Formats: sequence, structure tokens, C-alpha cells
Amino acid sequence: MTGQHGRVNLETALSHMRDVVARWYVGQARAADIVHTACDLLVAGLDGPSLCMLAAVSVRHADEEVPELLEAALRDVGLAFFEKGTQAAQETGLQAMAARVLSGAMTPRELAVWAHATFGHGTLERAERLVQLDDFYDTVDYMEATVEDLDAEVLRAARGILNPSAQQ
Repeated sequence: MTGQHGRVNLETALSHMRDVVARWYVGQARAADIVHTACDLLVAGLDGPSLCMLAAVSVRHADEEVPELLEAALRDVGLAFFEKGTQAAQETGLQAMAARVLSGAMTPRELAVWAHATFGHGTLERAERLVQLDDFYDTVDYMEATVEDLDAEVLRAARGILNPSAQQ
């Protein structure tokens, strides 16, 4: 995907929109990012009145306008929408962040810290292991485990978040 400067692959653009919206649900992407990604969807050949309206939003007003337009725009392109703040939105955001650590876009420790700061203890069951691991990072000097052991455990937890049926 080359975005603003040329050809945009349709599947890549849809995947990017799914990821940006998921991260927006949990405060890890800006509404303006969604507007830019909507433009990429248009360049990729997708169309729809709500998608066009979303792509036309001024980034200056994105925080106010994107929440009003997003559901219909996602419907235009066949992507799922969840109300921000719902468990489904949080889980979608958690999956996007887990994918980022598995792709190397963030470190395991960063994912654990983010999960702890975002969800805390006892809030989102699928994030609980990451939250616990963040606590362990804080006390690793007093444990038999190493930072590398904790990193491996975070990666295992991230894989489980993305593929719950594969968890042992």
C-alpha cells in the first residue's frame, strides 16, 4: 500500500482500516488517522456515501465528526463497528495491540504496560494475563524469572489473544 502517493491494494487498505479503528477504540490511534485511512479506501476503489463523507472530514474536526460517521462508513465497506467503550471494542483494540507486538512494532514490555494502564486488574478478562505480567516486570529483580522469560510469556499471551482456540 502506498497511500497518498499511488496505488493502494484493496485488501491491505481494508486491513489497515480495521487496525486503525481497533486502535482508536483503545486510544492508540487518532480520529485523523481514520480519516486518512478512509481516503486510502477510496483510492483502493471502495465507495459509498458514508465512506466519502468520512474521507472528506477535515482533520481539524476529526475528533468531533469521526464518531458520528464511522459506523455507516464501516458498513459501506463491510467492516464491523463497535461502540467505543464496549467490551467488544476493547477486545478488538486488544487484538490489534497484540498483533503489533507479534509483528515487532512494539516490545512485549510495552504491551504489558499498555494493557495494565488501559484495562487494569479485573476489567477485561482477555487482558488479565498481560496486566499480571506487567506487575512481574516490576519485580523481576526479585524473581527467578528473567526479563526474557517475561517477554516470552507476553508473546505467548499475545498469540493466545489472537488465537484463543490455540491456547493450552
